[in-house]
Amino acid sequence: MKMESPHPLDLTRAASAFAALGSEQRLSVLRTLVRAGPEGLSIGDLGERTGVTGSTLTHHMKILSTAGLVKQSRQGRSIICAAVAFDEVQSLSAFLLTECCADSVDFQKDANNG
Repeated sequence: MKMESPHPLDLTRAASAFAALGSEQRLSVLRTLVRAGPEGLSIGDLGERTGVTGSTLTHHMKILSTAGLVKQSRQGRSIICAAVAFDEVQSLSAFLLTECCADSVDFQKDANNG
């Protein structure tokens, strides 16, 4: 039984987003921004919380931004970073689970009897 994703991703977009998350540091940065919510964090706070600072953080933010997962905006003298793709992250999860156990004989039996 297939679950339908609320925001279906094509294979290319999903691969691009997963590639952007293919670094432990980038995954940590995104996770920290997701935890911070839509208001985000200043670049300094983000670096402090993740232990990723300077040009390395700038590099990771660029990759995450290109993948459409985060954004940066200037507020006065601060740069605020925020996860903007909560739907995209949810879609990535759904992408993995959409066909969960579709080829499993035991799962198909349970779905037909349930």
